[in-house]
Amino acid sequence: MSSTVLLIEDEKRLREIVKDYFHNEDFIVIEAADGEEGIKKFNEHEIDLIILDLMLPKIDGLEVCKYIREKSNLPIIMLTAKSEEEDQLLGFEMGTDEYVTKPFSPKILVAKAKSVLRRTMEMKEEDSDSKTICGITINTSSRLAYINREQLHLTHKEFELLAYLIENKGIVLTRDQLLNNIWGFDYVGDGRTVDTHIKKLRHKIGEKAKHITTVIRVGYKFEE
Repeated sequence: MSSTVLLIEDEKRLREIVKDYFHNEDFIVIEAADGEEGIKKFNEHEIDLIILDLMLPKIDGLEVCKYIREKSNLPIIMLTAKSEEEDQLLGFEMGTDEYVTKPFSPKILVAKAKSVLRRTMEMKEEDSDSKTICGITINTSSRLAYINREQLHLTHKEFELLAYLIENKGIVLTRDQLLNNIWGFDYVGDGRTVDTHIKKLRHKIGEKAKHITTVIRVGYKFEE
């Protein structure tokens, strides 16, 4: 079965060349000429891999990457005319899987795409019990959690708390419910235990902490 690539690149001639090389390798290619169109095509189609230019009109590549990472864990290859290390590091921090500097060989780009897709498939096979929401991936078998494929260093209770919140997304969970389901009915403690763990969990998940909302005098809720 052919893989589908979303190519977001404003240089028309380069898009045509890259598209031809991918077509020759039996890929389906969906094109977008700017960041706004790229986001639109991402929302409209089933995509396996995204090739994303850093310097785009309307919405730049980093903002597009950030938007996609909020919605999906799809592999992303970033294209750029810049070669500074800081730009590459910023791209990786935003969740890109590979970084290709212009000018580049289309053959090399196709080879990198195949490699990234192969790694992604291996991860899917290993993580069949995983669930991704808002850029957070929870694997119930390995009991590991990731943000943009970077492993979070959570304690046993922090993992269970995060997994339970995600499992019940959109539902307000009282402190008693969280205590009973995470710590057990016979646990000797009160709601402050939950508050302390929520505080630590929010710190560890960084900007994703915005998805764990406090319901005053009640408890907590995971919101998309």
